[in-house]
Parts: sequence; structure tokens; C-alpha cells
Amino acid sequence: MPSFQAMVVIFAALSFDFFNGFHDAANSIATVVSTRVLTPRVAVAWAAFWNFVAFVVFGTAVAATIGTGIIDTTDMTLNVILAALIGAIAWDIITWYYGLPTSSSHALVGGLGGAAWAFRGLSGLVYGGFVKVLVFIVVSPIVGFILAVGLMNLVMTIAHVLIRTDRATLAGTNKAFRLIQLVSSAAYSLGHGANDAQKTMGVILAVLIVDGAVPPHAQIGYLIAIPAEIAIALGTLAGGWRIVRTLGSRITKLQPVGGVAAEAGAAITLFTTAHFGIPVSTTHTITGSIIGIGTTRRLSAIRWGVTARVVYAWVLTIPGAAAIAAAAFWVLKVIPADVVVGVGVVLGISWLVLFLRRRRAAMEAVFAPPA
Repeated sequence: MPSFQAMVVIFAALSFDFFNGFHDAANSIATVVSTRVLTPRVAVAWAAFWNFVAFVVFGTAVAATIGTGIIDTTDMTLNVILAALIGAIAWDIITWYYGLPTSSSHALVGGLGGAAWAFRGLSGLVYGGFVKVLVFIVVSPIVGFILAVGLMNLVMTIAHVLIRTDRATLAGTNKAFRLIQLVSSAAYSLGHGANDAQKTMGVILAVLIVDGAVPPHAQIGYLIAIPAEIAIALGTLAGGWRIVRTLGSRITKLQPVGGVAAEAGAAITLFTTAHFGIPVSTTHTITGSIIGIGTTRRLSAIRWGVTARVVYAWVLTIPGAAAIAAAAFWVLKVIPADVVVGVGVVLGISWLVLFLRRRRAAMEAVFAPPA
């Protein structure tokens, strides 16, 4: 059985998973909401369901990478993992407040790296795992961009043939693709669940290994997978509407045909990386796809000022979360972990009250015309 302290850290991990679903709900629903194919409430329920079933389809290869492939768990302490989670959660809340679609995955990786560095220096890091993550910070949005552009052009060509007019009108194509977007959004949510919930599974596995509750080469079972999937599904149901608006309408204007192409391109990328156990950013992937859709019309269709702010936040995510996690680790050397988590729960409840008060206005802003 896990120790009490391990249970405290697992609770923190599931809290991060909830914030992950809340913060990254935009990844799963921004396109289908902004194109008005689904209402916000139906969209988050749709996404939450597909997030939940993802581990059954894809297994847990990504979780294994996070659990043992980012930091060296040999002689690691539970405070290191708790500090990493504090850093990741804090970064998610900061970027949610400013409506920036950053990567919860990279926040977690940064948190793990910062806490491990504070504990043991650079020797606490597994460089191969870090290099893999850093490479795909660049690769995943580029792949999403290329696939979305290719799919958008393919869709418009096929529509031109099927509609049998002199030119395939975008209006006619959009009408045909409203139902198809339900499928593409489900596929993308499936890819999101295959990547993001698995990262929390990996953290929980690392907690159990460090605590001595399971052997170092233990596998992830249903007792780890199901709570993680439930937590991210509940977070998705809450919905991070500030970020939905940024992804869905402030970067570029989306219509159903573009939403299908963006979601399909991102889903293909995520399916591939999940199969090979590569922990990529779902945020980076869908953002690259959305930018690609905008460029198929014209470069000026992209709001480059908003896009630049998003990219700056991407660059700052790993070092920002790492700095917060390192500070949290040093605090945990003085203050017991259960006290820190208790304070965190109080702050979380306060944040929830604030969020619920603002939620209606934020949902209405999703459908408001972009400034």
C-alpha cells in the first residue's frame, strides 16, 4: 500500500490532471465550438468522453516515457514529484488567466526538470527523454501545419468535383462538412487523451516507484489509468473558455471545412506519436494545424500578433514551470508536504469560486466576434 505522503502526491497528480483537462480543453473543442457545429456544453461532453476512452485504444506507451524517461527516479524523493506538480499547476493557472494556449505537457516536463535539478543538480535528469521532448516542441506544430494544409487543399479539390460547379463554393463545402467535423473532433480528442492523461499516469507510476509501493519496472494498470482518465475528463467538462476563444477565433477565422482539416491533421500527428510513446504537446500540434488552415486563404488571415504571444509563452513554459517547481522544492524542505497541499486545496477552491463567477461571461465571449 502507498504511504500517506504518496497518497498526498497522487492527489496532487490527479489535481494536475484536472487542470490539464481544463486548460487543454481548448485543444479538443476550440475548432468545433468556433465553427458552431456544437454548442460549448455539448462540445466539452463530447471531448471528455473521447478523452476518457483513449487509453483503451492506445495503451500507455507515453505514460512509461514520462514515468521513467524524464528524471532519474533512483533515490528520488516524493517531494521532488510534488514540487514538479506544483510548478506545472501554477504555470497552467497563470497561462489560463491570460488566455494563452500553452502546453500542460511541457509544463509538467519543466516542473519535473526544475524539481530534479533543485534536488540533485543536472545528474537528476534523463537527457535522452528531455531531448525527445525538446525536439518535438518544434516538430509537432510543423507536422500539424503541413498535414492541415495538405488536407485542406485535398478537401477543397474533392469538393470541387463532388459539388459539380464551376468552383467549389466554401459555403457548400462547409454545409457538407458540419457532420464530418464531429468525427474529426472525436479523433482529435482521442489523440489528446492518448497523450495528456497518460502523462499523469506516468507521474503516478513514478510516485509509487519512489515510495516503494511497486517495483521499478512495474506496468501501468487500470487502478492508475482509470482515475487519471476520469480526472482529465472532468477537467475537460469544466472547459477553459479563455483559451478556447484564443485558439478558435483569435488566431484565424475557422469554418467547418477548416475545422475538419485542422483536427484531422493534428489527430494523425497525435496517433503516430502516441503509438511510439513520444510525449508531444497537443497544444502545439493543434495550433500549428490552425495556423496552416489560415495560410491556405492568405498570410494576412493569421493574426500574427496573437500568434507571437502564443509562441513566446511556448518558449517560456519549460523554464517558467521549472523555476516555480525548484522554488516549491525548497519550500517543501521547510514546510511539510501535507500542509503545502492543504494550502493548495484552499487556493484551488478559491480559484474555483472565481472561475464559476466568470464562467458564463467567458462562454459568451467564445462566440463574440474577435477584436
